[in-house]
Amino acid sequence: MKAIIKTSKGDINLELFPDKAKLTVASFVNLSKRGFYNKLTFHRVITGFMAQGGDPNGNGTGGSGKSLKAEFNDIKHERGIVSMARSQDPDSADSQFFIFASKAKPVCKFNWFMVNFKIFNI
Repeated sequence: MKAIIKTSKGDINLELFPDKAKLTVASFVNLSKRGFYNKLTFHRVITGFMAQGGDPNGNGTGGSGKSLKAEFNDIKHERGIVSMARSQDPDSADSQFFIFASKAKPVCKFNWFMVNFKIFNI
């Protein structure tokens, strides 16, 4: 399954893995088809590390209002992986996602934020 994020800087082509995160992929597709992501920005960009988007408030506090149950899987969290953003609660992912841009594996105090929610691959 494929998806495209169209940006002013060019298209981002995604491969979705419904066999690894069925509910999360279904939510992303549903929100996309409804136009939820249209005109939203990447509100958090850390050069060389990640870019986060999917927040209708544009500041990291918003979502669609439907939290997703965590879907842990075995996809490695490497450069190009798109993951669902969440709080420390594993079941708090909603509409926000981030694109991991680092060549190195994430090792920082926010590691809990990034682990085991790999659903797409660029």
